[in-house]
Amino acid sequence: MVPLLLLLLLPGALAEEACFNISDSKITFTMASRALTVSDDIIEQPGQVKCLANNSSCIFMCNSSDSFEFNGSRPCTQASLSPDGVAITIDPYYNCTYHLCNSETLLWLIGLLNRDDSYQESMMQLLYFWDSCPLLFKINNEIKGSYIRAEKQIIHNIMRESKLGPGYGIHQSLRSYTLHVAHISEDELNSENPRIQIAAPQLLPQNQSSIPDVWLPVSALKDMPQERRLVGLVSYIHHRQFQFGQEEISSMVLRIETLGEQDFRHLKTPIKMIFPNIPPLVNDNNSWLQCNYFDENDGLWKTDGCITNITQTEITCHCDHATPFAILLMRNPISEVHWKILSSISYIGCGLSALFTALSLVIYVFSRNHRLDLSISIHVSLSGALFLLNSTFLLTEWGATVEPDWVCVFVAAFMHYSLLCCFTWMAIEALHLYLLLIKVFNTYFKHYLAKLSFAGWGIPAVIVAVSLSVKDFKQFYGVTQMKMADTNQTNAICWITDDSFFYSLNLVYFTLIFIFNTGILIAVASKVCKMKRAKPATQGDHVRFGETCRSIITVMGITCLMGTTWGLAFLGAGYVNYPILYLFCILNSTQGFFIFLWICLSAKKQRKTDMEERLTSSAVKTSAVKFD
Repeated sequence: MVPLLLLLLLPGALAEEACFNISDSKITFTMASRALTVSDDIIEQPGQVKCLANNSSCIFMCNSSDSFEFNGSRPCTQASLSPDGVAITIDPYYNCTYHLCNSETLLWLIGLLNRDDSYQESMMQLLYFWDSCPLLFKINNEIKGSYIRAEKQIIHNIMRESKLGPGYGIHQSLRSYTLHVAHISEDELNSENPRIQIAAPQLLPQNQSSIPDVWLPVSALKDMPQERRLVGLVSYIHHRQFQFGQEEISSMVLRIETLGEQDFRHLKTPIKMIFPNIPPLVNDNNSWLQCNYFDENDGLWKTDGCITNITQTEITCHCDHATPFAILLMRNPISEVHWKILSSISYIGCGLSALFTALSLVIYVFSRNHRLDLSISIHVSLSGALFLLNSTFLLTEWGATVEPDWVCVFVAAFMHYSLLCCFTWMAIEALHLYLLLIKVFNTYFKHYLAKLSFAGWGIPAVIVAVSLSVKDFKQFYGVTQMKMADTNQTNAICWITDDSFFYSLNLVYFTLIFIFNTGILIAVASKVCKMKRAKPATQGDHVRFGETCRSIITVMGITCLMGTTWGLAFLGAGYVNYPILYLFCILNSTQGFFIFLWICLSAKKQRKTDMEERLTSSAVKTSAVKFD
């Protein structure tokens, strides 16, 4: 007789046949019309039911109306589905509900567990939700926040219902973490020591050496009424619900809870925690280990109220409040003062660039004719991309404060598209320059400008469209928090939310373009030098000096067109180099202004060439008349 553990999930149709198969260690339930498969490995992972519907993750929960065991004689039974497709009845044994993994459904299900009568069974359901939809939990911070609030409520409920006498404690293991509840007695507080030690709950045997020692302040415990002098300590095997960004958590996460909301706040004698066996950093001046607490309201790891002491073998934390704690690997971000200065430079520069790139577009539209050089059309296309980039950059902080959330997602995605367009048109500038100055011959291409435009605007559109199309699996765009080095202040902007996506796409994309453009720039600079040396040396010094200056300006202008100054980002990678940051902000935020000057000079040169051609043509016609 094998109990039907697996019937914790399934969907079906009205009066539909539902079948299951029992092997040596696995129970599998299927409903063919819904392409639903539910499985439970009763030996390796008992109780961890996996649900797939049409190859998508799902959640399935059942309540049994009667005990039911399967002895192999009935492989199939009848099941009925409610009209809305959610409730399923396996008559007469189980009543079930079935949900696909999506944000709205998960928030609703988690909210149902955030109540005063939720205990261990609700906690197991909460863990099951995460196991069923791990990808959605990983990418959606709103769901993580709801999960943490429900988890905290359930922990408080378990503490209240523990009914412990003074001096007693209990341990409860809930698969992914362990809870220790202790009722502190008066005798334990009659000590001259300002703190008493509370045993943190043990995890897996292999994790015992990483369990911190915890001391709680006696004065704060004495101020609590005896009936509420309950303390809960939670040791987490995983810290996945506390991973809201790209934080590098270097220790286990320890949660300390009391039943009074204000009992363990602003403590005169701080809580003391000693985290053992955390290896110190070696030869790394830009990173350090620091005690952090998790702010459950903001979803951020913070350091205020915590003091860190580090030795070769352990890290000691003194914190004046009770929350989840951990040791984080910190890296040098930008300080608040420099952040404000760099932000001002960026906003002013981007504002100027947006203005002058707009002027470039206006001048191009109203002065365009069939004799206009293709080079100017390409310059103006780059100006258009920079105009989009600068304009959307000015909206990034505003977008992070606006409801609904799709506004910020749109701003972030559009700025990413604009950035990729800029990179692509910089590469097109280099390609066009190569054809003009290096290859020279056999450079005619049919519909040349149309093909370049298709690449310049189309390739980035495909990349961003694909990134947006997978939002149900991974949200790449939204609100990103930028943290200052010397404060807990953060700055919210609309941008790419996943660092791995940012580096794997943007960095690789720009690196390839940077290498290509740098090679073209070196070749062009060499060509300019050769042309200069080919001229006769009979000119005066002031003439040669003027030509040298013009050559330098030409190379600098080409450098700006190709976006080579964006390569300064490589010099500041891995650490904060303020001179490089300031150069990067000044040069790249004003790139649109410099391109505007280049377009004006190019247009002036083009008009001069046209004028000379018309004068030459007029002179030839006049000579012909006189000759006749």
